[in-house]
Amino acid sequence: MTTLYGMGSIIYSMSVSLDGFVETPSRSLDWVQVDEELHSAFNEEERALSAVIYGRRMYELMTDYWPTAEDDPAATPAMIEFARIWREKPKVVLSSSLQEVAWNSRLVREDAADEVARLKAQPGFDMSVGGPTTAAGLMRLGLIDQVRLYLHAVILGAGTPFFPALDALLPLELLETRTFASGVVHLRYEVVHPT
Repeated sequence: MTTLYGMGSIIYSMSVSLDGFVETPSRSLDWVQVDEELHSAFNEEERALSAVIYGRRMYELMTDYWPTAEDDPAATPAMIEFARIWREKPKVVLSSSLQEVAWNSRLVREDAADEVARLKAQPGFDMSVGGPTTAAGLMRLGLIDQVRLYLHAVILGAGTPFFPALDALLPLELLETRTFASGVVHLRYEVVHPT
C-alpha cells in the first residue's frame, strides 16, 4: 500500500447498496448477503490490519455478537475464523459517552483526531475505520487513505450514505476490482491526497 512518507493508512471499508447506502433508514442490514467466499475476503482484510477504529455504535454492534460467535450453532467456518481474528485485533474506540471498553480495545474519549493521526504516523500501521459516522469525521479531516466498497445488487432508496457530504472534491484512483460468485463487486480506491 502506498502512503505518504511511509506512514500508516486508514481504510474505510463497508458493504454498500448500488445507490450508495450502508444501512436502511431503520438501520437494518438484512439486505447484505455474505456467503463464505465474501466472508473469507473480509477475514483477509481484517487479518492484514494493525488495528481497527470504531465509534460507539459500531463498537457496540460488533461486541454484541463477535466475542461469542463461536457459540452460535449457525456460525459458518468463515464466521468463526473472523471471530478469532476480531478478538485478537487491537481496537481503538472513539467515544465520549462510553465509560469502558473490552475485548482488546482502548477507549479514546478526547482529542480523537489527534490520536488517530498519531497512530497513522507509525510506518506500516494500517487501520480500518468501522462505521459511516466515524469514517465521515476522519474523511473530512483528510485522514482516510483508501475506500473499499463491497457493492451489493440492491437499491435501498434511502438510508445512511457510505460517503458523507464534503466541502470539496475528493479524487480517487481505482486500485482493484473483484467480482464474487454472489454478484457482489469489490471496488478498492486510493484517496489522492494533495501534495
